[in-house]
Amino acid sequence: MNSTYLSSIQSAELPSTALHFIDTAASYFQKIPGSAIVIRYIKNSHQNDPIRSLIELFLFLFALRYLLAPTYSTKKEKNVPLSPQEIEELVEDWTPEPLVSEATDFEKLENERRPVIVGPAGPKVKLQTGRTVTNLASYNHYNFATNSDLTQKAISTVRTYGVGPCSPPGFYGTQDVHMRSEADIASHVGLPAAIIYAQSFSTISSVIPAFCKRGDIIVADKAVNFPIRKGLQISRSTVRWYEHNDMEDLERVLQRVVKEGQGKPLTRRFIVTEGLFENVGDMVDMPRLVDLKLKYKFRVLLDETWSYGILGRTGRGVTEQQHVDPTNIDMIVGGLAGALASGGGFCAGTEEIVEHQRLSAAAYTFSAALPAFLATTASETVMMLQEQPNIIQGLRENIRAMWPQLDPRSEWVRCTSAPENPIMLLVLKDQHIQDRGLSIADQESLLQDCVDEALANGVLITRLKAMPSALGVSPRELEEEWKPQPALKVCVTSGLSKKETEKAGIVIRHAITTVMKGKKWQRQS
Repeated sequence: MNSTYLSSIQSAELPSTALHFIDTAASYFQKIPGSAIVIRYIKNSHQNDPIRSLIELFLFLFALRYLLAPTYSTKKEKNVPLSPQEIEELVEDWTPEPLVSEATDFEKLENERRPVIVGPAGPKVKLQTGRTVTNLASYNHYNFATNSDLTQKAISTVRTYGVGPCSPPGFYGTQDVHMRSEADIASHVGLPAAIIYAQSFSTISSVIPAFCKRGDIIVADKAVNFPIRKGLQISRSTVRWYEHNDMEDLERVLQRVVKEGQGKPLTRRFIVTEGLFENVGDMVDMPRLVDLKLKYKFRVLLDETWSYGILGRTGRGVTEQQHVDPTNIDMIVGGLAGALASGGGFCAGTEEIVEHQRLSAAAYTFSAALPAFLATTASETVMMLQEQPNIIQGLRENIRAMWPQLDPRSEWVRCTSAPENPIMLLVLKDQHIQDRGLSIADQESLLQDCVDEALANGVLITRLKAMPSALGVSPRELEEEWKPQPALKVCVTSGLSKKETEKAGIVIRHAITTVMKGKKWQRQS
């Protein structure tokens, strides 16, 4: 090295041997091509501070050692070597767990007795046995399934577009009929935009995790349906439950969430509920819920799978029924596979909310698009409900005709559904449950006997099926989990006359009475 640099090192009072070593190393180093650049960098970085040079040298050597070091596994596993014979013995002894639990005797018996319909699911259906019965077990509330005009338009659409798109919406699956249906539904609901999904079940269970992630907070009604519960589970958000349709308890939960969040990073917070509850049949108090949403700064996700096409003057849903501005609801999810006799579901909201789902909602991104003829059917039925309000009025007249035949005239059951709900859920009165000591399993079996008795007398009804238990919960949590009360499900349709509806109600009431007075269930607690 030059004399200036050596003099600066000497001023640091290094030993003579160290100076000799540095001088020798520098002379050899200068013979290497490009060494002048390195020496100039060292001189500039030294700046009368040898400690800095030593630290840089250490970092250089560490980086060199790291790059030249051989790769190794960070997982130190101690595997016991096994011989091929031992491996074969372990494989033979291993028994895989079943994918599903074995069917119970009651489930096997129910499957054997399940009636099979031959032909379209109209108000009168022909069974595989050859009998023709009154059908009060389908969601064909407006008898759209056998409407000749809708059938012809569906046939015409199939001839034009084919049976199905065979592709997700974002990958050549979107057709002009899908865009038209989305626009028709958005206009009907009263929101700027809508997006159509191919499966009704997967709509809400995909919308929730598209917007809610780990760390977000969801406040949900305890009685929400199974698709919502799956969406809550997939989202991995923190879920707080409030008592079913209890707005006072909802406010207490919201207050607690707001208090716990003070001083912490702001998270997304949602209220999730249904318009008409699938497991109970009653209606949400939407005006009160909107007031709480605005007061505590939460977003609202409303599932109208069972209320869209049913409630309101034009079937717009609970917002029309209860005179709530739909723009106060952040997301409205509805089903197209029930009363509208189509398939799939939709989510309506702002343009930003809809466009976000086109890339973030699993059921939209990874599933084939809705068949074109179902999209056309959805548009047509939506227009029919708006242009022909007498369709909805005819259904409501039949609902009013059915109610007196079952509740309060029946001494055995009561209806938990809202008076506007065409799906009447009939549960056993508490007095009879207590007097006879009926467990949940007993109630399920008794109500199935009522279904069989009604079918034997020419009326097809069904039961409210219990939703599966949540995955990964402890036995204690399983006991505390909300469960719907076993119930009969009677689906009213406008395809029957008022007289036929009343007659069917009488048959159902007599079937319940016959079962309740039979020897099989005449037992005391």
